[in-house]
Amino acid sequence: MNHPALVESMTRPSFYPHGPDTVELIQTHISFIFIAGDLVYKVKKAVDFGFLDFTTLEKRKRYCSEEILLNKRFAPGVYTDVVEIGENGAGNLLLGNGGTVVEYAVRMKRIPEDRMLYRLMEAGKVTKHDVKRVGKYLARVYGNIPSDEKAKEFGTFDAISENVIENFDQTRKYAGGPVSKEKFDALESWSRSFMDKNSALFNMRIGQGCIKDCHGDLHLQHICIEDDTVSVFDCIEFNERFRFGDVASDVAFLSMDFDFNGRSDLGDIFVNVYVDESGDATLPAVLRFYKVYRAMVRAKVTSFMLDDTGLDNVSHRRAFQRAGQYYDLAYTYVTHED
Repeated sequence: MNHPALVESMTRPSFYPHGPDTVELIQTHISFIFIAGDLVYKVKKAVDFGFLDFTTLEKRKRYCSEEILLNKRFAPGVYTDVVEIGENGAGNLLLGNGGTVVEYAVRMKRIPEDRMLYRLMEAGKVTKHDVKRVGKYLARVYGNIPSDEKAKEFGTFDAISENVIENFDQTRKYAGGPVSKEKFDALESWSRSFMDKNSALFNMRIGQGCIKDCHGDLHLQHICIEDDTVSVFDCIEFNERFRFGDVASDVAFLSMDFDFNGRSDLGDIFVNVYVDESGDATLPAVLRFYKVYRAMVRAKVTSFMLDDTGLDNVSHRRAFQRAGQYYDLAYTYVTHED
């Protein structure tokens, strides 16, 4: 478990040498995030969900280092370093000041919330120029990531089908709920058929160097557009199978998110600019397949919320509706062929 005094200590402004006026705590299912003025400290919770394991201090240290290393590829100006949290002889916790190390934190520069892509979308302020900047930026970033022998293993038919079929196996129980059995069966049939018919295409993508150590969670909430920089953050560090794969899968994730938010026009602009800048001419051939996959990932994660017995009725209804919207979007992809 995390140190019992961790949260209380890190929510005090006096804990931080740079003296922030206030500290805001945000919790996710896997992290404590402390917003301390112009700096952010992220501590991993001591949890084990199967697909990630942060239960020991050694593992949390390792994944903090991985988070810095991997995210510097996408947001070099945001992620700074890993800092120790120590306990002195009096039992007080200290930030980077020696003592017995009891925890580690990822230190980041604070990103302006109002410049997050999803916030700009909510305000109706995303422009075509913004989207083109993102496409060009990501083409450069992915262009600098090698497609080595380790990465290529994640582009094989077996690796791809494992991820896709796992999605359907894990969401099958929701058929008849947020998704009808007819739609669910159609989605699974289409996905399996695409894989069966396109093994040569998957092999071609491997040969073209399209399988890389990617981001894994590329959507609107993980992109910030400022006057002179684009930052893409929160790359998946805790599970290689969720991160390694075809670059098209990452591109499809963001494109799907534009679709989900009613701006397919911006999604199309993003994809077209990315293809032009990267020279990835075969990406469109697999784009629909990966958009279905990514919509199903989102449907799955949202459906899992329906199993939370602690969820109130309003939250349950919202989760049910949102999951249904993702299933419907995936179904639209397989029934409206170009």
